[in-house]
Amino acid sequence: MALSGMRGLSVFISDVRNCPNKEQERLRVDKELGKIRTRFKQEKALTAYEKKKYVWKMLYIYMLGYDVDFGHMEAVSLISAPKYPEKQVGYIVTSCLLNENHDFLRLAINTVRCDIIGNNETFQCLALTLVGNIGGREFAEALAPDVQKLLISSSCRPLVRKKAALCLLRLFRKNPDVVNVDGWSDRMSQLLDERDLGVLTASMSLLVALVSNSHEAYWSSLPKCVKILERIARNQDIPQEYTYYGIPSPWLQVKTMRALQYFPTIEDPNTRRSLFEVLQRILMGTDVVKNVNKNNASHAVLFEALALVMHLDAEKEMMSQCVALLGKFIAVREPNIRYLGLENMTRMLMVTDVQDIIKRYQAQIITSLKDPDISIRRRALDLLYGMCDFSNAKDIVEELLQYLSSADFAMREELSLKAAILAEKFAPDLSWYIDVILQLIDKAGDFVSDDIWFRVVQFVTNNEDLQPYAALKAREYLDKSAIHETMLKVSAYILGEYSHLLARRPGCSPKEIFSIIHEKLPAVSTSTIPLLLSTYVKILMHSQPPDPELVRQIWAVFSKYESCIDAETQQRAIEYHALSMKGAALMDVLAEMPKFPERQSILIKKAEAAEADTAEQSAIKLRAQQQTSNALVLTDQSPANGAAPENKLGLVKIPTISEEPTTSERAAHTNGALTIVDPQPTSVPSPDVLGDLLGPLAIEDSSGAVPHSDRTISSDADESKNGDAFAVTPVEPSLTIQPIVNIAERFHALCLKDSGVLYEDPHIQIGIKAEWRVHQGRLVLFLGNKNTAPLTSVKALLLPPSHLKMELSLVPEIIPPRAQVQCPLEIINLHPSRELAVLDFSYLFGINANVNLRLPAVLNKFLQPITLTAEEFFPQWRSLPGPPLKLQEVVRGVKLMPLGEMANLFNSLHLMVCSGLDPNSNNLIACTTFFSEKTRAMLCLIRIETDPADRTQLRMTVASGDPTLTFELKEFIKEQLVYIPVGPVPASSAPIPPSQTAIPTSLASDPGALLAALL
Repeated sequence: MALSGMRGLSVFISDVRNCPNKEQERLRVDKELGKIRTRFKQEKALTAYEKKKYVWKMLYIYMLGYDVDFGHMEAVSLISAPKYPEKQVGYIVTSCLLNENHDFLRLAINTVRCDIIGNNETFQCLALTLVGNIGGREFAEALAPDVQKLLISSSCRPLVRKKAALCLLRLFRKNPDVVNVDGWSDRMSQLLDERDLGVLTASMSLLVALVSNSHEAYWSSLPKCVKILERIARNQDIPQEYTYYGIPSPWLQVKTMRALQYFPTIEDPNTRRSLFEVLQRILMGTDVVKNVNKNNASHAVLFEALALVMHLDAEKEMMSQCVALLGKFIAVREPNIRYLGLENMTRMLMVTDVQDIIKRYQAQIITSLKDPDISIRRRALDLLYGMCDFSNAKDIVEELLQYLSSADFAMREELSLKAAILAEKFAPDLSWYIDVILQLIDKAGDFVSDDIWFRVVQFVTNNEDLQPYAALKAREYLDKSAIHETMLKVSAYILGEYSHLLARRPGCSPKEIFSIIHEKLPAVSTSTIPLLLSTYVKILMHSQPPDPELVRQIWAVFSKYESCIDAETQQRAIEYHALSMKGAALMDVLAEMPKFPERQSILIKKAEAAEADTAEQSAIKLRAQQQTSNALVLTDQSPANGAAPENKLGLVKIPTISEEPTTSERAAHTNGALTIVDPQPTSVPSPDVLGDLLGPLAIEDSSGAVPHSDRTISSDADESKNGDAFAVTPVEPSLTIQPIVNIAERFHALCLKDSGVLYEDPHIQIGIKAEWRVHQGRLVLFLGNKNTAPLTSVKALLLPPSHLKMELSLVPEIIPPRAQVQCPLEIINLHPSRELAVLDFSYLFGINANVNLRLPAVLNKFLQPITLTAEEFFPQWRSLPGPPLKLQEVVRGVKLMPLGEMANLFNSLHLMVCSGLDPNSNNLIACTTFFSEKTRAMLCLIRIETDPADRTQLRMTVASGDPTLTFELKEFIKEQLVYIPVGPVPASSAPIPPSQTAIPTSLASDPGALLAALL
């Protein structure tokens, strides 16, 4: 690629490198792009040399990170040039600038095919390289037969055949139908007889892809793979250029062993024996050396061999040898090798008869918990969790509790959950279980979920022999000067129920227990106070005959909280106060809690719901998991042991599955009407609520879901009652499935908060949980099947507006019965706008149903409130001139609300009301920061001037540094303040006052026309 002859290109590169700053570089690049654009418009006057030079310049500019949105046609046209220098430039630049979906690539298909079937090997290599990098389905359909002929041709040089194998691999991944399984079985077997290692390595990559799709047709390739390993192991006929630090072709060894893992077993005894001899040689010949590159290569081969040994379920002697080798690795100083040793030892736990051998290294594994590298500590924790059983549970749990005090905060939640699960599964007796859980809560209270102490309460309630011991331990922990609130909860509950069993012990009288609990009441949160009130009334019930002083103290507490602002606390205080005056009847009303029904532990259920990635049964299963949908399915019945899900919202890298909709398409999707496409008779499932179905995995705030009879929507009238500015009245279809929540209310609620139910009908519940950070949003859709039968043909199509970049993970076509699917969604705000995204959701349950739902990715989600002082506010306010950066409007038809309620509305919209800035007490000033990719962080200032004599109108001024943002924010705030009637206006015999305007019925369904009519 000689560029020395292109003086203009060399001068341009020198100019860019000599630019003193980024701004100067941008100016130089823009100047050059303008020059290139002008020259391309005069294409007839361009020589081949000039076109080649300008295309090189475009590639260099693109490599610097600048957008090059023109000149693609000129680059593609160079592919058809007859000379090598121009053709080379065309292929290289096209590969870099275009992707497989670009329209211009279709113009080059015939030229590329001519180069592939031609006799010029250089041109063949250029064409195969292009297709191997950016070839798509159209290339696969047009070129696959020609590429296959090149691959199996005996007259082609190995260089061309190697590129043909990798090119065919790319085409197969884009369209598996291009490789005929029946015809390629024998050809693939013949390719494995190739003596050239370059062609053989490329062919092995192709074989891995083929057998991962269907291994049945390629059984004839299995013995050939074993022979390849034998040849490499004996270092027979291996050229020096394929020997890497003394290791013969490590890449080919790894790919061959990976291909063998896709075959379920090896039936031929001779082939099996030969393979195990090779594996034995690999296991025996790998050691840790000082050379890092050699270490990396040898251990890549070794760990692939270990995966193959586990997959083939080798003899116990070889398994023991593998464990011994891994045990040596977890003791070395190199952290990468220690990590891989721990990870592979965890996978070996799934192999039978090796767990006892792994237990020999328990001390070394526990030592790894103190490693400086947190990834190694996590793998050690996973391994200890997997190898625990009744024989070593005490030792492991005690080590985990000891390690808990010094563990990183990032690990404590997972560590606490695993320790609690192990204590429950392998407890030698229940008293030991109580001791472990109480220690766990004492050491890591902030990281202990409520499910853990709920489970303790269940055990204590269901085992009468355990109740005195649990009450005594709870009393001992209360003597500490400072205990965690979770410890106070569990201690208060247990003592409230069973403190009377300790009445004869010193310091355990009802009055003393009440005093020690009550002295900790001022430090607890509001949610804990109702539980303590329940404990007080239980203590009062058990103190017979009642102690007058104790009764007086407890009644004083009840009286204090009868006026509490928290509804739950107030209700309990009033009810307990009234009940405590009933004397002997109190014993019957507040009797001891009955035993809980026997059920599977919620902790174990959570652990089984998501299998840890370190516990796969083989490398095949690992790769199969990587190829499945990004949606996470959580069901009631999931096998295997593993870590519980962390229930945190993370950013997921997922493909975009929908194209930009047209304006008419977006306008056609209204929210809230679920259309029955193919109405058929269907049975109504039992009204089993999703909260009980999904337990702690259910969406927060399901308060919107009320009994069907109360909230059934038979028309759009209920939505019209809502003054929601977002709610657009949908056109009522002829047949609908009735939602059991008010969809407009749920959408409006989710516009003001980040989690809740978006939609629910008798068959499915769709919830949302979101996290917003500056101009990015991380959102999860929860799709819950409420039936005992699966939902099929599930589809979710995202219709994003132009200002949002949205990526939704693949949604599985089937949602299992009584299961919940989580579908991550990533949102990036490009520029300010009030347009809404629409989710087109459909499923089949006896009938085909479809619903269009608006997603609450609204303008205020990208606002971050900020507080400004007078010294900061007024210079900013004065620096912004009039329109379009500062817009003022008199808004009429404002919803009647006090000034304080308006301030609360602004705060809920992330508009921080700054008190004291405006001397007029009837005015509001609010500040916020808007984030988008275009504006970055943009300060926004709002001033609201109200008229005490007429609250239905106000003057609003909005200012920011971006004219589009100013207008959109002004209109957004106005939508929140103005009441827009979305139903037909009833007829009235009274005359219309002069200050009002009659709204025609024809405009009732058009919010824009209604707003214009009001203003």
